[in-house]
Amino acid sequence: MTLGRYLKTLGAVATVVVFSAGAASANDFASQITDVLNNQIRPWLSDPAIVEAVKAQNAETGGLSEGDIDALDKQWRAEAEGGSGPLIDKVLADKLSAFLKEKKAASDGLYSEIFVMDAKGLNVGQSDVTSDYMQGDEDKWQKTYPVGPDAVFIDEVEFDDSSGQFQSQLNASIADPATGQAIGAITIGINVEKLD
Repeated sequence: MTLGRYLKTLGAVATVVVFSAGAASANDFASQITDVLNNQIRPWLSDPAIVEAVKAQNAETGGLSEGDIDALDKQWRAEAEGGSGPLIDKVLADKLSAFLKEKKAASDGLYSEIFVMDAKGLNVGQSDVTSDYMQGDEDKWQKTYPVGPDAVFIDEVEFDDSSGQFQSQLNASIADPATGQAIGAITIGINVEKLD
């Protein structure tokens, strides 16, 4: 282990102790994260780049069976392990992913990741490659889209090994502005160290 890595690990351990001693959870940052949602994110959740992409994918994936979804998820996981592949490349090359990458880049490190899911919990677009394609079996989707158009779920604060940051996932339903109905969900990793 290099000295730099050791110091970084030591700093992470010290921060973990501070977070643990304060019983840190998403609730400790919930009001700040809610402010980020209301002041920064909510205005672009109804952007056609998001809404139209989710609606188009819902039309494509609406008839998929559980077996179809499992096969896609296995394909995604294999491609993610290998670094790329046709399914990942298709999602990363679409307009929605470009839109989400721009939002992440403009956040000055506040957003560590952004991804959008359809009505089945499948990835529609993302700023970074997720480890799996199917999010429908996770709280980020189960506590948003099925709950309704105004659902918000702020997860606990966790140390993210890939980014080296403490983050909380902000999850919210995406609604069709024309109908007010939930059509999908979004997850934004919030770097809590960047909160004011």
